[in-house]
Amino acid sequence: MPMSQAFKDRLYPHLPAIVSHYGTPFHIYDEAGIRETGRRLQAAFADIPVFREYYAVKALPNPSILAIMQDMGFGFDCSSITELMLGRQLGAAPEDIMFTSNNTSAEDFAAAASEGGCILNLDDINLIDKVPEMPELICFRYNPGRRRTGNDIIGKPEEAKYGVSHDQIVEAYRQAQAKGAKRFGLHTMLASNELHYSYMVQTAAMLLELVEMIGTELGIRFEFINIGGGLGIPYLPEHDPLNIEAMGEEITALFVDFQDRHGYCPALMMESGRYMTGPHGALVVRAINRKDIYRTYIGVDACMSALMRPALYGAYYHHIEVLGKEGCDTEVVDVVGSLCENNDKFAVQRPLPKIVDGDILIIQDSGAHGHAMGFNYNGKMRPQELLLTHDGTVRLIRREERPEDYFATLRFEEKVLAL
Repeated sequence: MPMSQAFKDRLYPHLPAIVSHYGTPFHIYDEAGIRETGRRLQAAFADIPVFREYYAVKALPNPSILAIMQDMGFGFDCSSITELMLGRQLGAAPEDIMFTSNNTSAEDFAAAASEGGCILNLDDINLIDKVPEMPELICFRYNPGRRRTGNDIIGKPEEAKYGVSHDQIVEAYRQAQAKGAKRFGLHTMLASNELHYSYMVQTAAMLLELVEMIGTELGIRFEFINIGGGLGIPYLPEHDPLNIEAMGEEITALFVDFQDRHGYCPALMMESGRYMTGPHGALVVRAINRKDIYRTYIGVDACMSALMRPALYGAYYHHIEVLGKEGCDTEVVDVVGSLCENNDKFAVQRPLPKIVDGDILIIQDSGAHGHAMGFNYNGKMRPQELLLTHDGTVRLIRREERPEDYFATLRFEEKVLAL
């Protein structure tokens, strides 16, 4: 979707100076917008006694962004050793981190248990015996199978590799309890970029029903449910934004009902990534070539190593504007990078103002799963990251990758195995 007018007002007047100072390409993130979204999220669930967002680190794993989340009182949703390290380097306490991995290794478990541990969210009943020492607080990721639908990005639950099945879930908690667990949480993650808030309400209802069922059978009380991430943003211009206020109101009603019937209610957790930062980032690039053959191609100085979502998800729409050419006559073009792959395109047959070499293009909604999903195929380097701070300054928060970074792993002590 087009970036908010507030973000545009904060960025566009200063963009020529930013480009002149830092060069292109770069991702730039809007701190004021991120904080406003955080306030809306917290306000939507303010009537639930305990609510907490655990920001999905994989969406934008930059310490400067994570520090903003931490300042808002959010925890961190981590799924790898490196993401655990990022959270801990910021001083996150054990219960500020939820570790939800899949196909979890012995090294993952060791990292999760180190430095005081974290909230361990197990993805598989078979992992119970592989946990070196059962923590006091344990959580399981639930997969309802055919009881729920998924969506195109995350797939159908019954086909997904994630989670403990419905038939296994009670036994998972029974085994964990037998191994010493005394505190319990319940998690699921069923959709990605979901714009229909009712789906998330149904997910909360499903987990609360499961809490009742498991709690009754095993005599345990759940401290929290985590409805996962998946809150969407409207990339396509015809899509409406998710109604977070309506979602909060209906989920709150579920918790009130649970409280009335049981005398307590669990905390509500979620792990939004895209919703928190996606609309508050942009990839800024410069046009460097124009090619007219069967189509018109505008070549820019970034490629899908900087933003692979358009190629990965069937040319998902990322709104593009050309600085200083709002309202000008348009032509239909493909906007492309220089990767040796024909799907290296930021836009396909898109009407845009006529672009010449040197024009600055703003590729919007790059604030989640943008830089983070980059790669080095073709020896391409990922760009720098900038932060437009809430006090109006611009800071470099990650330098661009350089050839010496690419070659660093080729400098090593040789090890030869004689066969």
